[in-house]
Amino acid sequence: QVDLVESGGGLVQPGGSLRLSCTASGRIFSIYAMGWYRQAPGKQRELVAAITSGGSTNYADSVKGRFTISRDNAKNTVSLQMNSLKPEDTAVYYCNADLYSGYVRGDYWGQGTQVTVSS
Repeated sequence: QVDLVESGGGLVQPGGSLRLSCTASGRIFSIYAMGWYRQAPGKQRELVAAITSGGSTNYADSVKGRFTISRDNAKNTVSLQMNSLKPEDTAVYYCNADLYSGYVRGDYWGQGTQVTVSS
């Protein structure tokens, strides 16, 4: 059993900032990569940012220069600092972890946290 618990969503004005955090717990042997995806109403889920255990990062073009992903491997935690938020960033944000539970590798998801950017 593996759980991903997210926190930090909410309502913010355009130009504001929010920080999302996600902690993975349970029967975890190792985590290869963690990341954040988002899904806006009527749209497909898309990658926002991801980070490997070695610290390599990948960002969607739409958030480069505004969002920063970071990870604490010892705590199985990933965070997303979101600055200069725009209305088009409004979506449900999901934490994702590519990890080994025992010897089985799988993709795990959090329950999602709403981010709304509006004046």
